[in-house]
Order: sequence, then C-alpha cells, then structure tokens
Amino acid sequence: MRALPLHDGARGLDDDCAVLEVGSETLILTHDAMAEGTHYRKDADMADVAWKLVATNLSDLASKGATPIGVLLGHSLGEDDARFLEGLSQALTAYDTPLLGGDTVASANPRTLGLTAIGRATHTPVPSRSGARAGDAIYVTGVLGAAMLGFEGASEHLAAFNRPVPLLREGQALAPHVTAMMDVSDGLLLDACRMAKASGACFKLDSETIPVAEAKRFDECIRWGDDYELLFTADPSARLLVPASRIGTVTLANTAALTLDGKALTPEDGLGYSHTNPA
Repeated sequence: MRALPLHDGARGLDDDCAVLEVGSETLILTHDAMAEGTHYRKDADMADVAWKLVATNLSDLASKGATPIGVLLGHSLGEDDARFLEGLSQALTAYDTPLLGGDTVASANPRTLGLTAIGRATHTPVPSRSGARAGDAIYVTGVLGAAMLGFEGASEHLAAFNRPVPLLREGQALAPHVTAMMDVSDGLLLDACRMAKASGACFKLDSETIPVAEAKRFDECIRWGDDYELLFTADPSARLLVPASRIGTVTLANTAALTLDGKALTPEDGLGYSHTNPA
C-alpha cells in the first residue's frame, strides 16, 4: 500500500491514524475492521461486537490524545442486527460519540464490519510511533493478557475481551508529555517492535517489570494482544498523570529493534498477531 499516492497526513502508513490540518483544527482519522471468524466468533453477542468495533477505533484516537468527533459505519447485514444496534448505541453513548453516517450492504459471505473514527487533537504535535529517543523510559498502562483469558472464558476477564475500554482521558493527559505513543492491539512485543523501528531505535524491555494478568502464562500475555492499553515513551523525569508501569528503556539503534532481558527478538520469534503471518 505504501506504493500508492499518500497524503502527508498518512504519516507514511507507519502510524495508527492519519493527522490532517484543516484550518485551525488538527483532525485525527482512523479506520478499523472486524471480520467474522477472525475477530469474533459466529456465535458472539452482536452487541459486544458493536461495542468492540467502536472501542478499538476510539483506542487509536486515544493513542493520539484525541477527543472523538464522530464515526462512520460500514455494516454487513445479517443475524442479530437489532443486538448490533443496541451495542452500537451503548458504545456511542458511553463515549459521547455520534454516528455521522455510513453504509449497509447485504452479503452471503462471513460478515466484515468497518468503522471510521474522526477525532480532534487536544495537543500538538500529535503523538506518533516515531518519536522515541535514546534515554527515554518505556511505559505501558494496565495489565496485559486479560483479553486472552477472557477469550478463553475466564469470567473475571470476559469484559476485557468483549468490551474493551478505550483510554481516551489517559491519552489526552499523556499527549503533552510523551515522545511516542500507540495502543497495544497485536501484542506488547510486536507493537513495541513496531514503535522501535518507526523511531529508528532499540527498545530494551525488562520482563520483571511488565504487568500481566497471569504470571504463569507470561509469554502468551505479552504476545496475544487485544489489550488496548497505551504503550508510550517519555523522558524518565516527566511527571505523568496516568498510572503506568515502566517496562524498559530506549537506546540507540543496534542490530535489533527489540530485546527482552538482553535477548534480541525478531518477528520470526512470534512477537504477536499479524494478519499476514499470525503468531
């Protein structure tokens, strides 16, 4: 896709969102899709699917410190559309985000649902994946792996998988202080590697400081994804107003973009989830 004509606001397709300057406003745009059988089970409650479709897009806005303006929906008609609309209404109401429009289609194939979220920057420059600098501390909010446990049926973690919470207020509070930021959707290791490569740096992570939902399954927790926590870098002396765990340090680029406890990791090590090479 990088061979296609790109707007400057696309940030080379190396970021979570597009950033557009329109008059005196800085707009943030993102689009995520969910496919039946890939992102949700055929027997999933469509109210939960709708909620998650909204939440995952708003999580991208959160990683830019944006406040939502509205969403556009692409919806494949199917069973339980009434439940989908119920969940959609619940999510849009919860995050004060109106529907701006969209399209519906009928399809005999497994359903694919798409949402475009539009937000307004609360701070400029807008955080990117590419701003991490040598000497920065690496942080993550919350715990990792709860969505995985919820997917497997653990009752105390069901909401983490079915109805994730986009950290909009946290992203807005962090935006003035971070050097780089993104949300954790495809696994901590894979997303940290992406941020390190975008920044031309090396991320050195310390396993003892990474918060996970189940210590016995540490490796899975940091690879499975769907957490929608915020991964960010900042000056170690920065006064952060959001609870977060320091999990490593940014250093100058070397032969590896990512290390864990001093061991270099590469995509071949199965860092997280990729649609082209699932891990």
